Amino acid sequence: MKRKHLLFSALLVLAGTGMAQAQSGKFYIKAAGGYFFSVSNGQFPDVGPYPPRDIRNSVNPNTGATTTISEKVLTGSYGEGARGGLTFGYNFNRYMALEGTFNYFHSKKNLMTRNITTVEGSGAVAGSVESHGHVNAVDFAPSLVINPGFEKLNPYVRFGVVVPLWGRLFIETDATRASAVPGQPAFVMAQTAIHRKEEIEPSPTIGFQGALGATYPLGKRLDIFLETEYRNVPVKGKSKEVTEYDEVTNVVNTTNGQVISTQHRGLNDLSTAERHTDYVTTLDQNSNTPTGTTGAKTNYKNDNAPANDLKSYINIGGLGVNLGVRIRL
Repeated sequence: MKRKHLLFSALLVLAGTGMAQAQSGKFYIKAAGGYFFSVSNGQFPDVGPYPPRDIRNSVNPNTGATTTISEKVLTGSYGEGARGGLTFGYNFNRYMALEGTFNYFHSKKNLMTRNITTVEGSGAVAGSVESHGHVNAVDFAPSLVINPGFEKLNPYVRFGVVVPLWGRLFIETDATRASAVPGQPAFVMAQTAIHRKEEIEPSPTIGFQGALGATYPLGKRLDIFLETEYRNVPVKGKSKEVTEYDEVTNVVNTTNGQVISTQHRGLNDLSTAERHTDYVTTLDQNSNTPTGTTGAKTNYKNDNAPANDLKSYINIGGLGVNLGVRIRL
């Protein structure tokens, strides 16, 4: 972390030096937007107790036995999405420049887990869980630019590092479940619907980036540029927090649809362990892990402390195209 802060400080000093010398025409600003595609797909992390699988089950209403109809591993990357950036650059000479870019990235939504259970013979859904996730991130990308110095169409290569400044993996989950009510006839069922949102905070990291592009002058101080950029930014989770939670259980007479009773759990009803998670590299007997469930509530060894779970890894890098303008000052 100390090295990263020193690098960041040095680049800011260089950027400030470039601003001080703006009157010489060596300083420039770029604004760009682009879209990136994932190139290094991997298996998504678990969503709580649910693995990254698309599972279809059927349940026998008489015995309660469950049969797996199909199962598929869910893979992908959070590197696909839209990106916008503002760049401050300084030309050392006509062949070499230093750039520092602040980027905002919004990934597309990814299906992270899905589990649907139907009743044998009727096809009615007895239970379902489905989660989608996306990443928002802000990073600083210092890079060195080398070009042949042509007057018109001027190709260049750019390479450097990526230092994430802020980012979150947002996960949204919807779940339903129908279950029998103890002591009640079979036509009385408990129907539970859950909606939750959670945010995963990443650990500090550093990535790499490189680009191949070209600039073309539109005026004395205005250029247009188009480039292909590759980024590799692996990220591991640090902690997770549930930010929204709504759970409603209706006890229903299925013969006429009458709601007999209703129970509700909100965000403030969750225990500390249900709401907060600290990621670790190893789980052992001292870790705060689940001990069982009571309805939709998960019980932990210590409900009043953050839960522990294994670190997960994602990649927010990819291959994309950027289009923008450069203003030479």
